[in-house]
Amino acid sequence: MEGSDSAAVARARAGDREAFRTLVEKHSRNVFRLAFRMMGNEEDAEDVVQETFLKAYRSLERFAGQSEFSTWLHRITANCAVDALRRRTPREALTRPLEAEALQAAASQATPERAFFGSELRERVSRSLDGLTAMERAAFVLRHFEGRTIAEIGKTLGVRRGAAKNCVFRAVSKLRRDLAPVAEGAR
Repeated sequence: MEGSDSAAVARARAGDREAFRTLVEKHSRNVFRLAFRMMGNEEDAEDVVQETFLKAYRSLERFAGQSEFSTWLHRITANCAVDALRRRTPREALTRPLEAEALQAAASQATPERAFFGSELRERVSRSLDGLTAMERAAFVLRHFEGRTIAEIGKTLGVRRGAAKNCVFRAVSKLRRDLAPVAEGAR
């Protein structure tokens, strides 16, 4: 475990709320980034962040220290996001797709035709991501946005390596199928 984290965790376990606040401040940006990528919008991501730190605080005694505190926190975040995604009704659309910032930047420097294509692509990507199961979306985000290995994804999601690999494969296949018409229209 990271030196500063291990000391802060030990103090937080002893009841030092300031030590836990230090951990929250240190890790909140990474927790929010993962939550946002999985949830697709800021409001839901903030809810996941709050739930993550609440669960971490309540479970601090069970943190064994066999992994980095950040890894443990990452797993809690992913699990909270998966739970939140499962609670969503099918009609709840993403209010902000994952790729919005990159696509908006490209569209701002584009011709009207490219700007139209960018908005169409954003909408299609948003719908495609919404069509993934919670586990597929989590595995896809962890692999393609967080750069995690299949083994890390399996550990984070609490599934075997083969199941994690299968979730990533299914997510990519679904996205390719859904985005194929848009890709062909760009040619």
